Amino acid sequence: FVDEVHRFNKGQQDAFLPFVERGLVTFIGATTENPSFEVNSALLSRATVYVLESLGEEDLGSLLGRTGLQVDGEAQARLVGFADGDARRLLNAVEILQNARPQGAIDAAFVESTLARNLRRFDKGGEQFYDQISALHKSVRGSDPDAALYWLARMLDGGENPLYIARRIVRMAVEDVGLADPRALQIALDATQTYERLGSPEGELALAEAVIYLACAAKSNAVYNAYNAARAFVRDDGTRPVPLHIRNAPTKLMKNLGYGKDYRYAHDEADAFAAGESYLPEGMPAVEWYQPTERGLEARIREKLEELRRLNPAARGTKACSTSSQDTRLRTGHRRVQCAGEPQEGDPDGDGTVAGPAQRPVQTSGSGKSEEGRGAGRHADGAGRGPR
Repeated sequence: FVDEVHRFNKGQQDAFLPFVERGLVTFIGATTENPSFEVNSALLSRATVYVLESLGEEDLGSLLGRTGLQVDGEAQARLVGFADGDARRLLNAVEILQNARPQGAIDAAFVESTLARNLRRFDKGGEQFYDQISALHKSVRGSDPDAALYWLARMLDGGENPLYIARRIVRMAVEDVGLADPRALQIALDATQTYERLGSPEGELALAEAVIYLACAAKSNAVYNAYNAARAFVRDDGTRPVPLHIRNAPTKLMKNLGYGKDYRYAHDEADAFAAGESYLPEGMPAVEWYQPTERGLEARIREKLEELRRLNPAARGTKACSTSSQDTRLRTGHRRVQCAGEPQEGDPDGDGTVAGPAQRPVQTSGSGKSEEGRGAGRHADGAGRGPR
């Protein structure tokens, strides 16, 4: 029998394997931690896991009766509450009371004065720790302020660092409330700063206030989902260059190279929005990662964003067909944007069929003159033939 088997490191636990596999020993281990994290998977796969639940009040009362300690009804209730489902705690308390027992039966007042203040079971860094912070987070997400307060009080009563809880509250504000109520983040940050200045117990009230506000606030995980989607795309995508028109051009050389050319300053546009402008890398597919909800402030954000997204295609279509001093067709780098209703190149009938290879667009220089004549016999894409 190995008690507290989680204190054995992985190498020490591996030493049991050959003896267990050959049936030379019957391995019995006990741990207060989650065996999924603390016991080797190889050893765990060869064992059967039994979960020992906390003892109920009736079981603890029966165990107390077998000790022979004379207590009245209220004292027994205090002792059972002190044990908090743990028989070992109960037996330790009984031993302390027996050593300091006065004449006659033990009453509740003597139990309170003899035993240390009851601290609920709370293993910092262990499974109960993560279970309780998870319960707090899910209570806030589920808009239950009373449950959130309960788990907050449980963690503080168990001795958890209030600043750790404060950091998690900030995370809840950005993950589960987001832009549905931007005030939630500020209140969470204010609560953290308040606790840093006041400490316990006064500062704990600020944490409670933040937890209640977050639980009652409108909920949205749109920012959380959008950020995760963007990160996943960037992780799997290649390195795309920044488009020339939105590059910074602090020097004359950079300007001559086209940095910042044709950039449209949004504040000079109607409603401070450059409709039709593109800020994504060339060739990148259109994305709409941020999808605001219809709750809280995001309902207004959603309306605004839908209007802006509606203006973009219309502006691009208008601009593509308008006359420009440089070209009569809108180009972004080497890519031509097709006008709505305009026949494709090689499709003079406009019926959607292209006769023969389509002619690639000809790149223009800054003066607006065609570069088709440069480099005789060179195709626009670098192949060894000229335009058809």
